[in-house]
Amino acid sequence: MIEVKGIKIGGNNPFVLIAGPCIVESKEIAFQAAESIKEITTKLQIPYVYKSSYKKANRTSINSFTGIGDKEALEILSEIATKFQLPILTDVHNNEEVAGAASVADILQIPAFLSRQTELLIEAGKSGKVVNIKKGQFLAPDEMKHAVSKVESTGNKNILLTERGTTFGYHNLVVDMRSIIIMKEFGYPVVMDATHSVQLPGENSISGGQPVYIKPLARAAAAVGIDALFLEVHPDPPKALSDAASQLPLSKLENLLIEIKKIDDLVKGF
Repeated sequence: MIEVKGIKIGGNNPFVLIAGPCIVESKEIAFQAAESIKEITTKLQIPYVYKSSYKKANRTSINSFTGIGDKEALEILSEIATKFQLPILTDVHNNEEVAGAASVADILQIPAFLSRQTELLIEAGKSGKVVNIKKGQFLAPDEMKHAVSKVESTGNKNILLTERGTTFGYHNLVVDMRSIIIMKEFGYPVVMDATHSVQLPGENSISGGQPVYIKPLARAAAAVGIDALFLEVHPDPPKALSDAASQLPLSKLENLLIEIKKIDDLVKGF
């Protein structure tokens, strides 16, 4: 089990929601998402961590949106943390980004494509922050032990591991629910990313998606037993500037969480 600003993740505690828009597009959208999701999670008594990338370094096309500017995006995340009293998760892509992101975020996320980057994992570990390592689409779950050991080498054992699908043929991902159990054997909480798991990577000049499968994947993962659920949520996904095809509409979040909470309570009651 690890703890982030009083929120306990793992150790048979109720699942934690990690959610927000894919990237900081504007203060208006970021604040709208944070306020609405906090209202829903408070009502349902679900611990909540706000998630949004302050920049996107890995994009399909040279023309894809990468952010509004590092300084402005990090300032918005800092304001959300203060105004809504929420822990913050954001991505880091190279060693030089870690210090700046760590000054704002409580959880530093290692993107799936970078889950083997030794120097990045070590630098994130040295920050002392919680490090969420997303399992690479190209890795088997047991291979994540190497990423874990790199962060552990810094003395930091505040680690999360996230399942987000595995490359399967062309432009598709598949989720092997055994991954959740296998990665739990490393002794750290496991997160299910139900939105990136429905992506169709590089389908055209941008990644496509099949959001119709977000709900069944989230339900299945909760039935297996997850410590946290990761969802990219947007007020109007078709207009999102990143991952428009795979984000969950904000309007559908509450009903999904009601179902996941029931499943989680049942599984953890055994």
